[in-house]
Amino acid sequence: MDFAFDSRTEELRSQLLDFMDERVYPAEPVLAAQLADPAREPWTVPQVVAGLQAAARDRGLWNLFLPGDAGAGLTNLQYAPLAEITGRSVLLAPAALNCAAPDTGNMEVLHQFGSEEQRKQWLEPLLAGEIRSAFAMTEPDVASSDAANITTRIERDGDDYVVNGRKWYITGAMNPNCRIFIVMGKTDPDAPKHRQQSMILVPRDTPGVTVKRGMTVFGYEDQDHGGHAEVIFEDVRVPAANLIGEEGSGFAIAQARLGPGRIHHCMRAIGIAERALELMCRRVTDRIAFGRPLADQGVVQDWIAESRVRIEQARLLVLKTAWLMDTVGNRGAHTEIQAIKIIVPQTVEWILDKAVQAHGAAGVSQDTPLAQLWAGNRTLRLADGPDEVHRRSLAHRELKRYQQKES
Repeated sequence: MDFAFDSRTEELRSQLLDFMDERVYPAEPVLAAQLADPAREPWTVPQVVAGLQAAARDRGLWNLFLPGDAGAGLTNLQYAPLAEITGRSVLLAPAALNCAAPDTGNMEVLHQFGSEEQRKQWLEPLLAGEIRSAFAMTEPDVASSDAANITTRIERDGDDYVVNGRKWYITGAMNPNCRIFIVMGKTDPDAPKHRQQSMILVPRDTPGVTVKRGMTVFGYEDQDHGGHAEVIFEDVRVPAANLIGEEGSGFAIAQARLGPGRIHHCMRAIGIAERALELMCRRVTDRIAFGRPLADQGVVQDWIAESRVRIEQARLLVLKTAWLMDTVGNRGAHTEIQAIKIIVPQTVEWILDKAVQAHGAAGVSQDTPLAQLWAGNRTLRLADGPDEVHRRSLAHRELKRYQQKES
C-alpha cells in the first residue's frame, strides 16, 4: 500500500488549499451573516455559495468526487485528501465544489444505474449545480437501519407507479431548489427480503408530495444545506420509466450508494478534526488562566497529543479503505468501510469535545464553529447506519471465519 500523493493529487491539493485560503475561509463570516439575515427566504442556500461555486468551476475544482468522464476521474485514494481539505470548512467547501451530500450519492446512483433519459433529465443539471436533490429512505415508524424494514409502497398501476409513505430526516428537501427525490420503497412485499425494495424518481412538484416540516439536529436547522425534512407521499403517481434499474434492485442500489457515501463522510470528518485541533491549539496558546497559558497545563497537552495520534490513526484507516475500494472494489473493502464508519465519527467527536472544553463557554456558543460541528458530526453515528449495526456486522464476519473452521 502506497499512500503517497501522485502528481495530479498534489496539483489539485495545491489548487484547493489556495482556494480555501483565498475564498472559502473569508466567506465563513459572510455565510453566518446571510444565514442570520431575517430577510432571507427560509431554507434557501445563502448567496455566498453561488459565488464560491462559480469560482470553483473556473479553477477546475468541480465534481471531484465522481470517477469517470462525468466527474474529475479521480480514484478514491486521490479524492480522499481533497475531501479532507473540504471538511475543514464543511459548511461551505463541499457545496462550493458540488461535492456535498446528498447530491453526491444521488449523482452516483444516476451515473451507475440511471437510464439514458434519467441521466439527461436529472444527472446533467445536478452535475452542473443547477438543481439540488434528496434521497428519501429513512422512515420515522420503523428501524430504518435495516433497509428491509421500509414500509413506503411503490405499486405498479398501468404505465405508472403510485407511491405512498412517510419519510423523515430527508437531507436537502427543505431547499426550494431541491427538484427531485430518489425514493426507496417496496414494490413486492412477498419477494425475498432483499428483493422487495425499489428506487424511483419523484419530481418535487408531483401532486401528492408534501414537504411537511423541517427537522432540527440538536436544535440546528442546517439551513446552509437545505435542511432535513419530513416528507409525505400520498397517491403520488409517476411514469413507470422513473423506476431506477429494475423492480427489486433497490436494496442493492442502496448498498452501492452507501459505501462511497460513508467513506466521503469520513474523509471530510478528518478535516473537521484537523480544524478542531487547530482551533484548540490557538485557543490554549492565547488564553491565560491562573497566570499562565492554558497550553502549559499537562491535561491540555495530553488532549493535543492524543488528538494528533487519533487523527493519524483514523486517516490511515480511511486511506487504506480508499485504496481497497480502488483495487478490489467496494465488496472487498466492506470490513474497512464499516470500520471507518464506526471509528472516525467517534474519534472526531472526542477531539471536538476537547476543543469545546478548551474554549470554555465560547465553545458552546455561536462565536466558534465547534458546537455546530459537534452536532453535525454526532449525527454521523446514526446516519448511514448506527454504530451498533456496523459493529454487529463486523463481529459476525470475524466470528464466521472461526465458526466455519470448527464446523
